[in-house]
Amino acid sequence: MILLWIIIIPLLGGLLAWLSGRWSQLWPRWVSLISLAVQMALFLIILTEHFGEIQISGRPWLVQFDQPWISKLGIHVNLAMDGLSLLLVLMTNFLGIMAVACSWTAIKDRVGFFHFNLMWTLAGITGVFLAIDLFLFYFFWEMMLVPLYFLIGIWGYENRVYSAVKFFIFTQASGLLMLVGILGLYFIHGRNTGIYTFDYMQLLGTTLSETTARLFMFCFFIAFAVKLPVIPFHTWLPDAHTEAPTAGSVDLAGLVLKVGAYGMLRFLIPLFPKVASDFSPIAMTLAVVGILYGAILAFGQTDLKRLVAYTSISHMGFVFLGIFTWNTLALQGAVMVILAHGISIGALFILVGVIHERIHTRDMNRMGGLWATAPRMGGVGLLFALASLGLPGLGNFIGEVLVLIGAYQVSIPLAVFAGIGLITSTIYSLWMIQQTFHGPNREGWKVSDLTGREIAMMTAMIAVVVWLGLYPQPVLNTARESLNNLQQIVKKELVAEYSEGFISVKTGAP
Repeated sequence: MILLWIIIIPLLGGLLAWLSGRWSQLWPRWVSLISLAVQMALFLIILTEHFGEIQISGRPWLVQFDQPWISKLGIHVNLAMDGLSLLLVLMTNFLGIMAVACSWTAIKDRVGFFHFNLMWTLAGITGVFLAIDLFLFYFFWEMMLVPLYFLIGIWGYENRVYSAVKFFIFTQASGLLMLVGILGLYFIHGRNTGIYTFDYMQLLGTTLSETTARLFMFCFFIAFAVKLPVIPFHTWLPDAHTEAPTAGSVDLAGLVLKVGAYGMLRFLIPLFPKVASDFSPIAMTLAVVGILYGAILAFGQTDLKRLVAYTSISHMGFVFLGIFTWNTLALQGAVMVILAHGISIGALFILVGVIHERIHTRDMNRMGGLWATAPRMGGVGLLFALASLGLPGLGNFIGEVLVLIGAYQVSIPLAVFAGIGLITSTIYSLWMIQQTFHGPNREGWKVSDLTGREIAMMTAMIAVVVWLGLYPQPVLNTARESLNNLQQIVKKELVAEYSEGFISVKTGAP
């Protein structure tokens, strides 16, 4: 039941936060914080009890909860956690705490309803990382959408309604395509075996014609590519990130983008290994285009928050490249980038929110000289900018280098062009710091430095990024067996498909 409670606690916490907002603006904040602290305690219990099992070969799940939901349709509440999902739900909880903390004074209107939407978004993301029944996965996938829409549409900035509607249309339309693919698998598997089920483990290896497999794969791919995002499905991202409140931007960049990567790792390639393998050269090319395109557009921005938003397109390109490279080094690198980018981009959005709260502008042409008046803020900004550009000793460097080494083994030209992306990230990251914190203070800004609460948030995030950079082995060990299992699933299914094709040729079977 512990996996079920991990999802129920933020749901209940969100409801209590909404109700308590009737009496005090402070109560919803504390209710949300306490709920996430209890959820973190459950994660630590799982980690303590199953730490020795994380690296055991041949065991697919550390913990699993499976109960029938709609038995006639083969739908179960089937939740499972392995090393990969453990890392992702821990990051979800950590960034959720940071999102609550950064909204402590920034949100003053309808505080209870704000925290309700924030907590339900986190519950939906957690459910996505734990669900292995495809119907339940789709349920949580769509569950994220509505509270995020409200977070952007109610508490966002000037163009919040336009951005919220655009985000809703992109994600809803692509989600419906994924539903088509899920239902197609469900009916074909049922027709082939007589068992109608949404269970992930049973749907693996479903016999599909190449045309059908390609169609279903693209249904899943578009849904995940929109969330990641992949060029050209990225156009919702700059608007949504820019107009969302700080907590919404932290969730969007730090977590929502990661569900697209997780979907590709867990579902897309294992369910459709042959067509995914055929598609991989195109996917890797799109990844490199995204790395370079996102970096170039980031350098062209004058809105500080929009600049940070475009960096996500570039960095998530490394994740996309690592996934479709599909060798051990690249996959380990993709997981490291997912974690390190989630923390560093979350910190940058929090920092942008802190600056905007003080000077009421995000226009970098009006900034400059802030380091002299707020040196702690400048130091923190510099550190996370260095993390973003991949400075050795910080988590992003480990992930991106592993991806490049893995990609080099598959395609040297694509690895070289992706490496150019590291150089371009240096340019826009340092330019961002120069424009914001150095140079003349043209507007005569005199801003207060980071408060105790803000220092505590940044200290925690700095500690994680530095730990990932200096001692990544525990993370790599935690994810290794999960990634090995995924690789073995794909290898087994590819061997089976090629063997069936060879037998058909030899025997003259149609």
